[in-house]
Amino acid sequence: MTDWQDMVVGDRMTVDGEFASRIESSPFTRQEWGLIMTATTFEIENPEDEDAAEIVARTDELRGMMPEIEKVANMTPMGAPESESGSDGILGSIRDMLGLDGNGGSGGVDEDRLETAKRLVSEYAAELQAHLESQGRWDEVRAAAADD
Repeated sequence: MTDWQDMVVGDRMTVDGEFASRIESSPFTRQEWGLIMTATTFEIENPEDEDAAEIVARTDELRGMMPEIEKVANMTPMGAPESESGSDGILGSIRDMLGLDGNGGSGGVDEDRLETAKRLVSEYAAELQAHLESQGRWDEVRAAAADD
């Protein structure tokens, strides 16, 4: 029995390349996108049903990853957090600890960025499925997922 995700490694690399321009025009850097993808898993829903089968992005872990993504976003070019580079100093660190970072008191998670990340991974899942379909591989991948 072959895991469907192992079957699509090369396809994902192709889609990653095609999707790169969308990431470049998003609010996320490549490094942030890498963390987003690390926190995302992909499943094929209804793999046994040819008409209803689809690749979906599971983003349950993404909220927990967002503080790390924000740390990456707030790094200076030299790799130090902005609050340590002299721009915010101790007050910035205290604001961060208290969750007073301008994100509406949401515990340090910027809800707009979270929703944007979820939308992007959903678009990526659709692109991956479209790629598999265009390559004539979707039925094979879907069948492998149904066997799992």
